[in-house]
Amino acid sequence: MKLVVKVGTSTLAHATGHLNIRRVEELCRVLSDLKNAGHRIILVSSGAIGMGVGKLGLSERPADMPTKQAAAAVGQCELMYTYDKLFGEYNHTVAQILLTGEDIENPERRHNVENTLFRLLELDALPIINENDTVATHEIAVGDNDTLAAVVANCVHADLLVLLTDIDGLYTADPHTDPTAELVKEVHGVTPELLTTAGGRGSKLGTGGMATKLKAAQLVNAEGTDMVIANGAKPELLYDIAEGRSAGTRFLAEVGV
Repeated sequence: MKLVVKVGTSTLAHATGHLNIRRVEELCRVLSDLKNAGHRIILVSSGAIGMGVGKLGLSERPADMPTKQAAAAVGQCELMYTYDKLFGEYNHTVAQILLTGEDIENPERRHNVENTLFRLLELDALPIINENDTVATHEIAVGDNDTLAAVVANCVHADLLVLLTDIDGLYTADPHTDPTAELVKEVHGVTPELLTTAGGRGSKLGTGGMATKLKAAQLVNAEGTDMVIANGAKPELLYDIAEGRSAGTRFLAEVGV
């Protein structure tokens, strides 16, 4: 299986912005095991700005672009150092790819991205992708890392996209405020009504929310790829997801695509 896994800042970092060491170690262990089992893995990782916030001792995610870019430059170093060290312990080679909106929107540059990704997978490397926050002057033109993960999944014709976040999946209402909210196990098509009920931004260190995840589902479902939203606090759920067992919320691809 060709599996694209996106992990959000809320999964990678504590509220302080500092790395959640136990969580990241478990994530890398599970992904390494899945790779050992023959799955081809691409990791889309947020967290550069969030980790830079912690590393620089800032009290919150910066609002101005120069400080965001500075935090990204500091945090991306720590992020990739951590991944290289942890995946290296399981004898897996990682590769860093930083993308901007132009890399996705320009056909020639997108083709080059696709060629690089396919070659890295052929070489048995594990690509780790993030927005190039240090030079980008917008949150990536396609939207954010949820959408970026969907674009990457479409680029490599992935079998499955998994978004790991700070919630178990899509609920009938906001589970933080409504005790009657129920987890939705399967979604057959993201409707406009569903999009309008989705919440806004997620954690204070991140940029995503349920709305961006639903849009990501639309993108990959239209290309024949399923998507799962699952709780990043439980990386072991990736075993169930890879084996087709129920976990989180699965968005089923359009039939006949």
